[in-house]
Amino acid sequence: MTKTPIRTTSKAPARTAAKTRQPLKPGPDGVVRLSGGNPQIAKGDGDAPVQAYIAAMPGWQSDIGRQMDAIIERVAPKAAKAVKWNSPFYGKGDGTWFVSFHVFAKYIKVTFFRGADLDPLPPDASKVKNVRYLNIHESAFDAKQFTSWIKQASKLPGEKL
Repeated sequence: MTKTPIRTTSKAPARTAAKTRQPLKPGPDGVVRLSGGNPQIAKGDGDAPVQAYIAAMPGWQSDIGRQMDAIIERVAPKAAKAVKWNSPFYGKGDGTWFVSFHVFAKYIKVTFFRGADLDPLPPDASKVKNVRYLNIHESAFDAKQFTSWIKQASKLPGEKL
């Protein structure tokens, strides 16, 4: 009788080639930008990091960022501000957030964390329940509609992140 060899699998972790990541370098304006032009701003609470993020947004996006920030301040003057995950967040001041935005190469993605409760619904759905998105392209910012959504969103319960 011939014995069949028993195969065993190694439980040792597979070896992978170590990836060496080069540090990102600031552009001519002194700002480090991630893929898509998103400015790399240190996380922090308050208005200062949000204003630093908005100032570092490229070109037309910075103008829209200033408009959005002004609308949020006017409609929800007590909104808490922070930069988390390289994005400005606006919230209730209790650790919950109602809106955020993020720079991409050709648009700004606005995230309404309770967007499914807004009327009318922001145009883009998410895989995350209740989240809706608004993608703002150059020359396509509807300040009146954005203001309406911010008024509604700031009165809803925020999302803990």
